[in-house]
Amino acid sequence: MATDDVYLARHGSGDPALLLLHGLGATGAVWDGLVASLAGRWPGEILVPDLPGHGRSAPADRYTYRGMTAALAGVLEPGRPVAVLGHSLGGVLGLTLASGWFGVPAPAVCGLGIKVRWAASELAKTAELATRPGKVFGTREEAMDRALKVAGLAGLVSFLEAGVAETDGGWRLTLDAAAFGVGAPDVVGLLAACRATVVLAAGETDPMSPADHLRELSPDPVLLTRLGHNAHVENPEALWPLVDRLRVAAVAEPSG
Repeated sequence: MATDDVYLARHGSGDPALLLLHGLGATGAVWDGLVASLAGRWPGEILVPDLPGHGRSAPADRYTYRGMTAALAGVLEPGRPVAVLGHSLGGVLGLTLASGWFGVPAPAVCGLGIKVRWAASELAKTAELATRPGKVFGTREEAMDRALKVAGLAGLVSFLEAGVAETDGGWRLTLDAAAFGVGAPDVVGLLAACRATVVLAAGETDPMSPADHLRELSPDPVLLTRLGHNAHVENPEALWPLVDRLRVAAVAEPSG
């Protein structure tokens, strides 16, 4: 992907920089509440991309964790450290970035709601979703309803910025369905390769990232009380302790 194929929103200025990475099916807009709540709390710039194949970013030729991370790294300043808070798929990409393989130092990374166990039936389902042709909906409302369901946001928000676009004959999701084919991440391997201070976290009631699964990887994961998979949308301020930990680590180890 070309560097201008990835949409990147910038908020504020200065260092340390904070990179917020959304999950599969969403867009960077899911972080709006957190970004607004961090005014005066995060001292540097906040960077919010749409992942490849999502929102305002172009589709990728092929979806792999390394490929998506390389595309993100291409719109970041080489050598400039970034602390990373990533949700679900974004958390995996954050760990991948923190390997140091992409020329962007990441001294601290938090993976929120990462799914670490994948059944064969689940992988078969995502592979099937990746091959489905894009559907054209008659109205924007119908397309948005579908976009929210795909992103797991139905009932939490009523609108997902850049989640749908007008097309010939109606409206379509901006999500490239092929992104579902990215497969299961090697979280154990990524943690072994990671050069960052790592925090694993999840909503207390998140069925995709239960506490016992996380404890197999980290002895003390952060559990966000009474929140689910999209904790960052449900209660952005509940993520402040995670952001504070990233800030402390980023300031202490600015070079990664």
